[in-house]
Amino acid sequence: MSPTAFPAGPEHGHVTFLGAGPGDPGLLTLRAVEALSHADVLVAEHEVLDVIRTHARQGVSVVPTEAVSSPDALPGAPQLTVVDGASTPAAAPAPAQDAAHLVMEAARGGRRVVRAVAGDPGLDTDAAEEMLACAAAGVPFEVVPGVAAATGVPAYAGVPLRDAHGADVRFVDARTASDRCWTEVGASDGTVVVSTSLDSVAAAAAELVSAGRKPDTPLTVTVAGTTTRQRTWTATLGTIAQTLKQAKVLPSPDGGRPVIAVVGERSAARRDQLSWFESKPLFGWKVLVPRTKEQAASLSDQLRSYGAVPHEVPTIAVEPPRTPQQMERAVKGLVTGRYEWIAFTSVNAVKAVREKFEEYGLDARAFAGIKVAAVGEQTANALIAFGVKPDLVPSGEQSAAGLLEDWPPYDPVFDPIDRVFLPRADIATETLVAGLIELGWEVDDVTAYRTVRASPPPADTREAIKGGGFDAVLFTSSSTVRNLVGIAGKPHNVTVIACIGPATAKTAEEHGLRVDVMAPEPSVHKLAEALATFGMKRRASALEAGDPVTRPSERRPGARRRRTTT
Repeated sequence: MSPTAFPAGPEHGHVTFLGAGPGDPGLLTLRAVEALSHADVLVAEHEVLDVIRTHARQGVSVVPTEAVSSPDALPGAPQLTVVDGASTPAAAPAPAQDAAHLVMEAARGGRRVVRAVAGDPGLDTDAAEEMLACAAAGVPFEVVPGVAAATGVPAYAGVPLRDAHGADVRFVDARTASDRCWTEVGASDGTVVVSTSLDSVAAAAAELVSAGRKPDTPLTVTVAGTTTRQRTWTATLGTIAQTLKQAKVLPSPDGGRPVIAVVGERSAARRDQLSWFESKPLFGWKVLVPRTKEQAASLSDQLRSYGAVPHEVPTIAVEPPRTPQQMERAVKGLVTGRYEWIAFTSVNAVKAVREKFEEYGLDARAFAGIKVAAVGEQTANALIAFGVKPDLVPSGEQSAAGLLEDWPPYDPVFDPIDRVFLPRADIATETLVAGLIELGWEVDDVTAYRTVRASPPPADTREAIKGGGFDAVLFTSSSTVRNLVGIAGKPHNVTVIACIGPATAKTAEEHGLRVDVMAPEPSVHKLAEALATFGMKRRASALEAGDPVTRPSERRPGARRRRTTT
């Protein structure tokens, strides 16, 4: 939809009150994403900004609601500018006195403002007051509903609010509930969903008992719902205080983190069967992905699907070759018919050739009449995105050796040209070149790009690597092992080490690392699957032994780890 879908007058602008959901960015609605893409100004609390900022357009002004100390402070207020989804603070936040005035000031001059709130704006009393203020001032606005925490968090905790018996469901905000409200819900035998804080949940349970609920009524308490920090406790109204004490949940200085408590016989009873989110194989695992940012994207998405929190640390930077003449001659040779084949061994090789094509004003049509080979699914997909369908992809092992297994020998009768163009990295092995020559082909082995060691990551990341702050690290090549150790240090003993193949595992062991997981075939996606399988087995073993399910980073430093090949 075009920006005209959000009409803004020259004086008053337009405000969209948007529900950002309970925490998981994936719960944003399509309408919310659309509104964010057209916004000139974002107004929200910091934790909400973390959910919505990636969908905002480049250059949008971002105003945290905590960052304005008076209604007149907007023109010079501390702001952030979003650039490619990242932000840089200009000043320390201060409490806002008048968010409604802030929103209307932001809308002046015809600007489109998104006022984002956690959960659903229809359940936010502050948002309702701000809507009334906009209406009184003649500022046009609209409302984009969001997933409410009171319903979204129980769904992620595996706690159904209703069943076939159609029990009554009551919603209570413990922060504002009156004595009459507690009396009414206490008299009901239906499900009660209580919004409270972790420090106050025991007091809310006591209120329900005083109002008539039995102390042995089951309840679940979920903190950080819908995020990978989610944690749920199951207890009863009478035992929840002791349960939290045994779990070493300490009072917090800020009044306690928000939680959703669900009280009811039927709801809590099904959690063991329906806990789909917290039972993901890598739930909450902080996984280090030492690859280039472009290469890490799809792998990180896969890890998130397993419940992990990927942390991308580039270990290799890709740079153009020092002398581009060889690459330029080879690309011209593609156009003039010098080659029968071109073989791509990496996504970076595809990118290098594509960039050289664009420099000369060429496109995928220049590949007409040339056979194209690709090693690996990602390389093949990069070619397809360029408009080129590979003629040859290894049917077995996705490697140079696997490609040679399927590569046809040169036949002077059927092959009018005997030359292969091989664009690759400056540090690539000679396996493919030697194999092609043995099959009778002439090879133009061309340096298409250089790989250099990336800059060291931030100090806190280096400390987490060496101090056991990561649960696992995925090594996708020997160079990622060498470079990570070189720029950040050796991963801690408790960190699970996963390697893409035997050569990478050997390099890891040479650097003093114990390899726990190895991919069944050299594929980054198979490597992620293997780590997920490892996590699933580890979780099952803990449950079978009656032990709590913990992450590797929560283990005792001296604990022994066994190598597991999956």
